[in-house]
Amino acid sequence: MNNTDLSTDHISKIITKIVGIIFIVFIAVVIVFSIIMGNAFLPVDNSSTETEKFIVNKGETINQVIESLEDENLIKNAFFIKLYLKFYSISSIQAGTYDLSKNMDTMSILDKLSNGECEENETYSITLIEGKRFTYYAKQIADKYSFNYDDIISTCSDPTYLAELKTKYWFITDDIENSNIYYPLEGYIFPDTYNIKKTATIKEVIETMLDEMETKLEPYKTDISTSNKSVHSLLTLASMVELEAVSAEDRKVLAGVFTNRLTLGMTLGSDVTTYYAVQKDMTDDLTLSDLATCNGYNTRGTCVPGLPVGPIASPSLSSIQAAVNPDSTDYLYFVADKNSKLYFAKTLDEHNNNIAYLKSHDLWLS
Repeated sequence: MNNTDLSTDHISKIITKIVGIIFIVFIAVVIVFSIIMGNAFLPVDNSSTETEKFIVNKGETINQVIESLEDENLIKNAFFIKLYLKFYSISSIQAGTYDLSKNMDTMSILDKLSNGECEENETYSITLIEGKRFTYYAKQIADKYSFNYDDIISTCSDPTYLAELKTKYWFITDDIENSNIYYPLEGYIFPDTYNIKKTATIKEVIETMLDEMETKLEPYKTDISTSNKSVHSLLTLASMVELEAVSAEDRKVLAGVFTNRLTLGMTLGSDVTTYYAVQKDMTDDLTLSDLATCNGYNTRGTCVPGLPVGPIASPSLSSIQAAVNPDSTDYLYFVADKNSKLYFAKTLDEHNNNIAYLKSHDLWLS
């Protein structure tokens, strides 16, 4: 072996050792980098139980938001997060006010910002049951929002606001401004489940519900405009039908009964209007004084020869459909049994016989 072979072998060993050292250093750097990178994504404080408001302004870049998160001590290391996002981009961050906590890891925070899970987009779920009064709905809304019951009632009785609504919705007319009406928007709020932004104002909440009523009435707009009935009178009739009948079939027949009585100039004689007139719950008993009350709602008294002055509850879609297209019959009377089934009659004698039948068969609603 000559000197050249020894020198080449020696150089080869040195190179191998250098490569090995470089590789070890590289692995070490990768490990250290991975540890630091991984740590950057960990929560700032796992034990924290408090939330903080974090605002993302319109026009802010992702890098600016990341830096603000570090400034607010909500993430550990903005540099490594920005470096990560160069290789794994996320969709644009949405402006808004966010509830964040130091116990959230960075990816959870980024996901929340990217999905727009901010106060401005968060919603309350409000379920409004059909057949309930406007005051009941006002309480349901007030239970969710910071504004109170009185604010809602006041806003929805304000003449200026009602004038705005008349210009915005084709089905809201001067009829709601009758001074004998207790609550102008009674019957106009469509009963449904709504998901409405937590930041909504009273007007935005109410108009979301009016929008739904408009959607439900739209298919019948032509029928209503070509009839001799106003939307107000149809909603009034529908509200009575809603409270007096349960099944869709009974509602169509009952709407026909009320229509027949109106055509003949008969009083409607509906207890549900008396309950509303005296503002009693329908589980309470009506007194003779209640039945004789003289106002714009009580069809059991002598003051209201036709429909009440306005709706007495919010009707369901089936009741609205019944009011728009009632069954054509000769029935003039009805009575309900204790199971809410209706019995119809053409004459007073038949009606009295129905009552006698219910009493004798333990079906009378006492």
